[in-house]
Amino acid sequence: MDALDVLKHDHRMVEQLFRDYEAAASDRQRRGVVELLVRELSRHAALEEMLLYPLARKVLTDGDREIDEHLSEHMGVKQTLLALDRLGEGDRRTGGLVAELRREVTEHIQEEEGTLMPRLRQAVSQQELDRLGELIGQAKAGAPTRPHPHAPDQPPALTLAAPLAAAYDRLRDRLQRRPTT
Repeated sequence: MDALDVLKHDHRMVEQLFRDYEAAASDRQRRGVVELLVRELSRHAALEEMLLYPLARKVLTDGDREIDEHLSEHMGVKQTLLALDRLGEGDRRTGGLVAELRREVTEHIQEEEGTLMPRLRQAVSQQELDRLGELIGQAKAGAPTRPHPHAPDQPPALTLAAPLAAAYDRLRDRLQRRPTT
């Protein structure tokens, strides 16, 4: 899959996780879905920030403005994810935060898939999108699994911080027995 298809696939997975949250039968199941949302959205945001957004800045005529907007949206999502990550199983605030996260993510997906991705598909060769898709696939395994709203969100600082954050996240995930797939 090319980079845009990989990222759209991630979007569909996250949309399914929101449906899974609504269908969960217990606080334990809901918490499990929240942990998956935290992991998948943290990973996805880091990959976009490291690989897709720098390309968009370079090839789109108003790329700086558009990517700054997307980074601002990412910051809101990361802060909501951090708040969710800090809650325990059965916390009464979870439902409201998941609803807020869903609104933020749905708006972000609509903007990316409706505007950014079509513009990138026109501006970048299929070969380059395919290569970027491979890079994203490879980078997923080493991407952060928790939100880091205070970490850099643009290369080169992001490129240095992300592997350290990812290693720390994976240690925390193991200690807390979070899902790893």
